[in-house]
Amino acid sequence: MTAPLRLGIAGLGTVGTGVVRIIQDKADLLAARCGHRIEISAVSARSRAKDRGVDLSAYAWEDDPVALARRDDVDIFVELMGGSDGPAKAATEAALAAGKDVVTANKALLAHHGQALARAAEESGRTIRFEAAVAGGIPVVKALTEGLAGNGMTRIMGVMNGTCNYILTRMQSAGLPYEEVFAEADALGFLEADPELDVGGIDAGHKLALLAATAFGAQVDFDAVELQGIGEITIEDIHAAADMGYRIKLLGVAQMTDRGLEQRMSPCLVPASSPLGQLEGGTNMVVLEGDAVEQIVLRGPGAGEGPTASAVMGDVMDLARGIRTPIFGQPAATLEKRPAAASATPAPYYLRFSLLDKPGALAKVASTLGDAGISINRMRQYGHADSSAPVLIVTHKTARSDLKSAIEAMEELGVLVGNPVALRIEDV
Repeated sequence: MTAPLRLGIAGLGTVGTGVVRIIQDKADLLAARCGHRIEISAVSARSRAKDRGVDLSAYAWEDDPVALARRDDVDIFVELMGGSDGPAKAATEAALAAGKDVVTANKALLAHHGQALARAAEESGRTIRFEAAVAGGIPVVKALTEGLAGNGMTRIMGVMNGTCNYILTRMQSAGLPYEEVFAEADALGFLEADPELDVGGIDAGHKLALLAATAFGAQVDFDAVELQGIGEITIEDIHAAADMGYRIKLLGVAQMTDRGLEQRMSPCLVPASSPLGQLEGGTNMVVLEGDAVEQIVLRGPGAGEGPTASAVMGDVMDLARGIRTPIFGQPAATLEKRPAAASATPAPYYLRFSLLDKPGALAKVASTLGDAGISINRMRQYGHADSSAPVLIVTHKTARSDLKSAIEAMEELGVLVGNPVALRIEDV
């Protein structure tokens, strides 16, 4: 048995304590699998006094995570604090400068600073592993950088935020409105401290940006991810989608086109019979498409102590075995700055809006769609209340740019009440 591999763990929340628990409970198994004893030298967190359900008495304590990252008795710095800047960024940079590998679950940090950190890691002869940052317990980064390394990737799509999937599927199964399920998810502790990170699509957008960079040899560009959250989805949308054989999912899609890299995270309708349509609760699913493998589907828990700690330990074990691949699968200098591209692939769309209850209102809307070259596949007008009438339209395949122009023209007609909701219908 070779010398032990010593960890410094910054952040002792749900994931951090999960990592400690795995190391304490499975020490012999880990050593047998990687040839090293995995030990914890020191830890850091906001509070020493908090009872975390694991024994930390054998480990040194650092109040400052930067000091932890620089310790001589730490070989791998495990960053589980979160946040795109502040202590997480400073400590990660300090660890790389001190010649240590880094394992992180921090999607925001890499989504905003991935290229700079990749260069810093390579300059110090180290690497950063981030499997836990993307899809919880699903080994999707490893699949892209190792198992699918011989493929030219063509598309990535998936459900990457378990909280949003819980909310949407709970609305579906219980017939509850968004606001009620949101409050329920908050009470269960599913939401981030800033809920907009979840329901606004930001958390999932961070993940998509990291996967897109890895799949397409691109510099991480979170600012180019088109984001639309689930806050406008109503129980009426859920029911209408179900009536047509669809489910609504917060769906991430990234693909390389002749115009550049398309990255979008938005609620979409997917066939109820598809693997994505059948995805329930907090589970994640990532679909990878390559020119050789065609399509593979990865499904599993996207968050939680066990699954995320499992992903952290997978990265630690690879480093213990001497596996040090570049952070995004190829050297940072070869990652290209890809131009951002809006989706131009025609698709059918689901439109919901409310019209003033006056003669000719619906005809004006239909005429506006026709003027934009958009044909209507089906249309339904519901019983109205007060002075407005809800209307649902499903279009035939159309370019999103044409739909956007049509909606802008509709808003100038003076017949709409509130803002229209437009959801892409994905054939998956």
